Amino acid sequence: MRTAYTSDQIRAAELALMARLPEGALMDRAAAGLAVVCAHLLAGSRGRVYGSRVALLIGSGDNGGDALYAGARLARRGARVEAVLAGSRTHEGGLAALRAAGGRAHPYDIARARDLLAGADLVVDGLVGIGGGGALREPYGTLAKLTAETGGLIVAVDVPSGVDASSGRVEGPAVRAHLTVTFGAFKAGLLVDPGAAHVGAVELVDIGLGSFLPDPEVTALTADDVADLLPRPGAESDKYRRGVVGIAAGSDRYTGAAVLSVGGAVRAGAGMVRFASTAEPVRLVRARWPEAVTTVLDPALVLKSSLDEVGRVQAWVLGPGLGTGPEAHAVARAVLSTGVPVLVDADGLTLVAKDRTLLRRTAPTVLTPHAGELSRLLGVPRERVEAGRLEHVRRAAAELGATVLLKGSTTLVAEEHRPVRVNTTGTPWLATGGTGDVLSGIAGALLAAGLTGYDAASCAAYVHGMAARVAAGGGVAAGPGQAPIAALDVAEALPEALRTL
Repeated sequence: MRTAYTSDQIRAAELALMARLPEGALMDRAAAGLAVVCAHLLAGSRGRVYGSRVALLIGSGDNGGDALYAGARLARRGARVEAVLAGSRTHEGGLAALRAAGGRAHPYDIARARDLLAGADLVVDGLVGIGGGGALREPYGTLAKLTAETGGLIVAVDVPSGVDASSGRVEGPAVRAHLTVTFGAFKAGLLVDPGAAHVGAVELVDIGLGSFLPDPEVTALTADDVADLLPRPGAESDKYRRGVVGIAAGSDRYTGAAVLSVGGAVRAGAGMVRFASTAEPVRLVRARWPEAVTTVLDPALVLKSSLDEVGRVQAWVLGPGLGTGPEAHAVARAVLSTGVPVLVDADGLTLVAKDRTLLRRTAPTVLTPHAGELSRLLGVPRERVEAGRLEHVRRAAAELGATVLLKGSTTLVAEEHRPVRVNTTGTPWLATGGTGDVLSGIAGALLAAGLTGYDAASCAAYVHGMAARVAAGGGVAAGPGQAPIAALDVAEALPEALRTL
């Protein structure tokens, strides 16, 4: 499992470690690791370090010192290293080391900085480290913008300048790195958008923090973690032991959502899918997924909060394409009054946002909103949710008493008193109508199989992303050659994705 931490947690661990080391030893470890990564990049892009041009952007903090010491190491290998000193002060030891190795340093001047960046094979961003927060002050903001004009590779030291290391917030100009070399442990903001979009690849340099780190604030499941959590049938299994999931979705107006959510559950390995809706969605589900056991809901019975005609289930999926009128509200109340886990998605979230009493239940509840739906649940503007995804998914989990899966470019899963899980799979091709309905079916199948809401949501997001990569043609590793996909393609690719785990 990949673990990530806030700036405060990292700083506390660094202080504890530094108390046991000679002065400067920790910075030397960081600079050595940074220099090795930079040298490897230069060797890969130019064939050698000798003769390459390296521009260092140096701020006032310790990561400016890291960059200067790393620059000195590159200069000793024959690179032409020049530093732009943009801070109110400069790390004296690092600056002396750079000059002693033959590197050059220049006070900030925008024209000189632009020329250096334009001609550099490699730019090292050492402006602001993990202590930075809010918008970059000048001249850092200008330099962050100028990095976009370089033709060389951009390496960020610990975290790209302008990205909040603890939250991933970006409140103005920010460096967009090709690679971020981070020290000691992952920072939470490197994994969460919008900051994650500025990070590029991440190289972790071990500087010895491990035993000094507390419990993480953020984690990310690996393939091995997901494989360990996923249910597998044994010799004694039957369809009931594997999990029966009920799906209340679709309406005469929105029929496709029903087909997609049922497809996600069937292909994810549900023992049985019981589908309940109005006549037209039932007809289409029967035609596309004959494995599902279907029930045409009697509005009179639903209005009495009764789903007895559907049969026994071990978990419910509620909401995709359900509508938001009185009959949909009655279905939602009937499903949420049961004593089994319920996943609420799409129109179900709209109903819950209008009537919070629906969430007064003791059984586990999983909510799967996108940013707009979460904004309605919390009563905050969508842009605030998107700017502070980590903050708002945590708040939603605590305030709503549920497991919350926030969909988006980085999918987050939050549950109160647990680390927020970041999903690392997927592809931008998932941004198409109906893929969320497939996700709800996958998660519902895992809930019915006995996984907790936290694990079911996390594993569903991971597998969903893998299936999207398979469907797009790039395999489970999101590589080149991908093509547009439709939501049903994701459902159909689930068996192949699951075979890899």
